[in-house]
Amino acid sequence: MSASPGALGPPLARLLDQTADAVAAVRSGRSLTEVLARCPVDLKPGTQALAFHVLRWWGGAQAVRAKLAPKAPPPNVDALLCSAIALLWPGSGPPYAEHTLVDQAVTAARQRTPAAANFINAVLRRFVRERDALVAAVQSQPVAAFNHPLWWIERIKQDWPQQWAALLTEANRHPPMALRVNARRGTAAAYLSRLVAQGRGARVVGEQALVLDKPLPVQELPGFAEGEVSVQDLSAQRAGPLLLGEGSQRLPAGARVLDACSAPGGKTAQLLELADLDLTALDSDPLRLARVQETLNRLQLKAHLQAADAREPARWWDGRPFDAILLDAPCTASGIVRRHPDVRWLRRPDDVVALARIQAELLDALWPLVKPGGRLLYATCSLFRLEGQQQIDAFLQRHGADKPWLDPASPGHLPGLPDNGQRPGLADETSGDGFFYALIHKP
Repeated sequence: MSASPGALGPPLARLLDQTADAVAAVRSGRSLTEVLARCPVDLKPGTQALAFHVLRWWGGAQAVRAKLAPKAPPPNVDALLCSAIALLWPGSGPPYAEHTLVDQAVTAARQRTPAAANFINAVLRRFVRERDALVAAVQSQPVAAFNHPLWWIERIKQDWPQQWAALLTEANRHPPMALRVNARRGTAAAYLSRLVAQGRGARVVGEQALVLDKPLPVQELPGFAEGEVSVQDLSAQRAGPLLLGEGSQRLPAGARVLDACSAPGGKTAQLLELADLDLTALDSDPLRLARVQETLNRLQLKAHLQAADAREPARWWDGRPFDAILLDAPCTASGIVRRHPDVRWLRRPDDVVALARIQAELLDALWPLVKPGGRLLYATCSLFRLEGQQQIDAFLQRHGADKPWLDPASPGHLPGLPDNGQRPGLADETSGDGFFYALIHKP
């Protein structure tokens, strides 16, 4: 991002104004994705970059603001002030010079809340003067130190007693951009040559995956529009090979497969790239299902799409059992907060229990649809064990009479840390997202 406002894009003051509105909306319970969809086109890229940065350092920014101004200002003023503090946070890689940021924050204040401009100016200048001492003073507060809600920190600490601090720290890193090369069109090694020819760096991670040295807009990826490559995290790319199996255990051509919660379609597409399947893509949201169709159109792949709640098979199932089912269940998304930094501030403790209940209902509803000798792959992009191993343990106990068994190839919890063995030999920045996988077989 440019250090001189307006030189290469919209004035920084306008971006700060939009960022403050976006952050305020997240605080009121709206997702950042929804908010950014309504952002003016010319302001969207800059606003997204700033909002992501702010939400990664929001806990500390709020704590410092409380020290500098114990009486909370009105929400629209507080959103701008805390956003500016987060953007000035030491060690966060501030995207602008401090004097520029303070000046433009005050300019934004004059435009949105003129009466608060002097207040914001005074608080930000004091923060710049006393930054090291102020930051040190709030580090004893877990929310400020780790930039996650306290309940989230405590749950991660309980579930991951040896790795909790590293996991919370990792969640504030910028995620790598991983690609999945369409197996019907080429290999990762061949695609790497095309990237190198464009002067772009990347490294191959398996036969179909690679990780870019630097993220770039998808429109600049060679062959993207033609369906030769897709963006998909490394952990998410495990789904297809796990469900399809290997060797004598591989699903035969024409196998009947269900992707039960398919939107936005990345895993649906990967399955169809890797095998010839009779695949049904199901999702309860017709609008999100439309995104699956768009993805398949770009990749020139075909599936049966159906809008329905997977928990109610009587409303959509034709009675023919499936050879395999992928259940990428709704979850807290606690494993992908580095990609969606608003999630941690939107979730509430009760959400974990409520989503775990939905996951159990989905498992119980779909299991009878798996034919004898078939398999079900349960997946969540969550670090919380209630949505992972504890969920599967409870399922196996409930269905003990059916004698389902957990495939030893199941990865279980993938915390998304570079030392967890999921991709040996790769640098820290190429670790995948936090995920959970359990492959269950029906005798």
